[in-house]
Parts: sequence; C-alpha cells; structure tokens
Amino acid sequence: MAFTSSIFSHIPLNNQRIFPPNSHKPKPPRTTITTAALPPLAAVTAADLDGTTLAVIGGGSVAALAAAISITDPERRRRLQAEEVGGGDKEVVREYFNNSGFQRWRKIYGETDEVNRVQKDIRLGHSQTVENVLKMLKDEGSLEGVSVCDAGCGTGCLAIPLAKEGAAVYASDISAAMVAEAEKQAKEQLQAGSEKEVVMPKFEVKDLESLNGKYDTVVCLDVLIHYPQSKADGMIAHLASLAENRLLLSFAPKTFYYDLLKRVGELFPGPSKATRAYLHAEADVERALKKVGWKIRKRGLITTQFYFARLIEAIPA
Repeated sequence: MAFTSSIFSHIPLNNQRIFPPNSHKPKPPRTTITTAALPPLAAVTAADLDGTTLAVIGGGSVAALAAAISITDPERRRRLQAEEVGGGDKEVVREYFNNSGFQRWRKIYGETDEVNRVQKDIRLGHSQTVENVLKMLKDEGSLEGVSVCDAGCGTGCLAIPLAKEGAAVYASDISAAMVAEAEKQAKEQLQAGSEKEVVMPKFEVKDLESLNGKYDTVVCLDVLIHYPQSKADGMIAHLASLAENRLLLSFAPKTFYYDLLKRVGELFPGPSKATRAYLHAEADVERALKKVGWKIRKRGLITTQFYFARLIEAIPA
C-alpha cells in the first residue's frame, strides 16, 4: 500500500505553529489519480467508494473538469436527497450513518481485510488523528479521572482508548447504529482480559446541539464537515461552552485547491448517496473560537495519500 506519511506524527510542546503557513497547500499531482479526503467528504468513482471520497484529477484535467462544474447542479442533488428523508443536513447524516454509511464506515474504522486500498489508507489517516489526539491529551499529564466528552464518537475509536487511559468518557453520536457498535466494541475491548478496572464510557444517541453538561475536555473529530460555516460557528461555540479546559477539533481544510477538488468530486456521486460535505478555513474556525473567548494553542495537519485533516487544540484565552 502506497501512502504519504503523516506530517503530524509528533506534536511539540510549544505554542507555535507546528507547520509552515503554506503547509496546507500540497502540490497538485502530476498524473491522474483517485484520492479521498476526510470522511465523508465528497463523491468519487462508483468502483472504489461511495459518496465518502473525493476524485482528485491532476494537472490540466482539473481545469478541464472545473469548467464542467458550472453546468452541474450538486446542490439540486443535495436538496433532493434531503427531501427523500424529510429534512435537512442533520436528517441526511442520521439516515446515512444508520444505514449504508454505517456498514461502510464500520468496516473502515474496524480491522477487517474486506476493504480496498483507498479505504485502508483512510483507516490509517483516521487512526493517526486518534493517536495524535491521545498524545495531545497525555502531554498534559495523566488522564486518570479526567472527564472527556467525545462528541460524534462513531464506533468508539477514540472513546475506548480514552477509557483505557482512565478517563471518564461520555460519548455520543447522532447515529444509533454507530452508538450500538461503539458499546459493543467497548465491552469486548475493555471488559475482557483487562489488568485493571476500567470505567466503561457512557454512550448516548445525541446530535451536537443536544449535548449538555460540563467536561474537562471536549473532542469533536470529523464532524464539522456536516455543517456549513454559518452553523459551524454555533456548533463550535456550543462545544466550547461544554469544555472547561480544552477543546480539540478536526475538520476538512478549506483551501482553493481542496475546494476545487471537492466540487469536482461532486460530479461523481457514486452508487450510494453521500452526505453533504463542507470544508472549513482554519481562519474561520479560529475566528469562531475567538468570538467565545477561546484561542488555538496547538495546530497541525494530518495527511496520508487519501486523508487530510486539520487538528487544533483550543483553550480559554
């Protein structure tokens, strides 16, 4: 399996930028390839994945396909998709991750070999995100007894390792299927053969807007992709209101290049319907945090061949 090594393998303990300002602008590939971005970012070819991947067309092919974007109407397709499930973005996300999306992402986040090369690489990228989040949190000291809210927990990829570290974990997801799988995985991994007593995470089916309570740390990985910036501002403010000391967010970075690739990807919806996907500029996320009195302390970029994610840690200013 060929992939680009993560450039966020280790996070230094300082408050400076981890990467150069232009590190988030990778050079376009010289040859035509198929690649993907943060799940579930956009559509790709029907053969490889569903609406969770992004077709990246190199060189002049990007310019050629970009012209075609102006005569397509992905928003119309999205509106029809929302109408089918009787609602907007939230309803589409819930429907997708309770059905076809759940089956697909359970395989990607799991350990089965029944995944293709692209899916394996996305699995690698996501696992690197989880590893870096754990390193960020443990750099501040032991997690024993620290309360952590895993907002958008998926199948428990972060909640379970946090519990192993002794954290008091509250984990939620909009998808009942995801929460059920997370609970199943937690019981299998935390109760069997554990050398020490581990407090099981508390799992609950909830969307971000419904979360309440207070936690030392709030983590929200790969969820802002479902919110346009106008709504993401409110979600960031809400998540910050739940956190007393730290807020960790990962999101699909919005640059001219990535935005173009996303729009090109929407020309290839694949065999199953995708959720709507929104990229976010780091400056916009930072602005939303500053508005509620928070500042970014650490930041970086996780990237493999098929996975790109900005990861930031914010603290009260």
